[in-house]
Parts: sequence; structure tokens; C-alpha cells
Amino acid sequence: MHKERRLHQMMYADRDYDMSDANSGSTSYRSKPLVTVENCEHKGYTVVNLRCPDRPKLLFDTVCTLTDMQYVVYHATVIAEGPEAYQEYYIRHMDGCPISSEAEQQRVIHCLEAAIKRRASEGIRLELCSDDRVGLLSDVTRIFRENGLSVTRAEVKTRGSQAVNIFYVTDASGNPVKSETIEAVRKEIGLTILHVKDDAYSKSPLQESRIFSLGTLFKSQSEKILYNLGLIKSCS
Repeated sequence: MHKERRLHQMMYADRDYDMSDANSGSTSYRSKPLVTVENCEHKGYTVVNLRCPDRPKLLFDTVCTLTDMQYVVYHATVIAEGPEAYQEYYIRHMDGCPISSEAEQQRVIHCLEAAIKRRASEGIRLELCSDDRVGLLSDVTRIFRENGLSVTRAEVKTRGSQAVNIFYVTDASGNPVKSETIEAVRKEIGLTILHVKDDAYSKSPLQESRIFSLGTLFKSQSEKILYNLGLIKSCS
């Protein structure tokens, strides 16, 4: 499985969206995503609308989140103009039914907000370099969670047999992490494996070998890309 998609699944399983909801009053994130969910009763769909600052891999993060929550995307519109992105999805459950409760609508909103914020480079930057193995990512995120750390952004890569992972972490309230907590985590994972970088609080985006940006994506292209990802279903 794609490592970044697997990371989304693990964060979702850890219910990081509940933590995101609890910290919704924080002003550290420069612009909170606007997500709405409502049923289109005469067509039998649930309509998800999303507006937030555009960034690389935004489409990947939102569609993977909906898919991993067991929703099927039937139609989609994606527009990126200037710094802002707009996305609209027509979704159903895998059994063909739309969302049936207010509580489920709120869960979709919180999960999408969390998925968008995971790549925001807030917090202290930790870099992990280790021999890759099955369960490495799961073990690292579990240790973070057990020490009260929240992952706000992560980049997961493999170079040959080496795992090169970057995490931005805060405490559970979205505040800077105490140095003693970071050192405790490093000792548990390995002092030679996990490093704190001097540019931990830098706001500049990470350099990536391959970047997919919504900045050049318009309506006519978006449905084709979503279909090629295998994450939408055509409907006549």
C-alpha cells in the first residue's frame, strides 16, 4: 500500500480527528478548512463541500480519507484559483445509501479537517532514518501517541532499504512539546535513529521529488485524475 495513504489510515484509526476537533479554537493553523456536508435528497447523494488554502497533495488527502471511511465518490468538482482550493464530492456509502445522521455528517467534517491539517508544518520537526521494516511506521506513531504527541504533518519515504520519515509534532493541545518529552521519545525509538532538526519551527514546505499540486487542476482534468486513482466510481 502507498505509505502516505497508510499513514492516513493509522491516524484515522487513532482518532486524531477527535483531537483536531478539541483544538478547533486554536489560531496556530493559518486558516481553518471550511467543510460542509448535506444530503441531496432528490438525487440520493450526500454532498461534501470543502474550501481551504491550496497545497500539494490536497486532492490525494481528501479523496483517500473519504475512500478509507468506506464512502464511494460518484461525482467530483475540483477548482484551484490563486491560493484557495474548492472541492465538491457527491458520495454514498458502499451499499449505495447517503449519510443518514447528523452525527455521521459531523464525523466526516472532522475527519476531512484532520486530513487537511496533517501536512501543515506546525510543531517541532523530527527526522527518522532507519532500516525499513514491516510495522515501523505503526510503532513510531504509537510511541508518539503514548507520550502525548500529536502529528501535525508527516512525510514518509523509502530510499532503498532505508526508511526516511519526517514528522512535525505538537503536544495534545497543539502547543510546543517540552524538551524532556522529545528526549524521552528519542530514547525509546533510538537516539541515533530519531533526530531533532534546527529548523523545527520553519514554516516552509518540504522539498519533495514528486509534487502534485492542485494549482494547475481544473474541472475538466479533476474527474479524470480521480478516476485514474481508482477512488471514484463512474455513474451513468
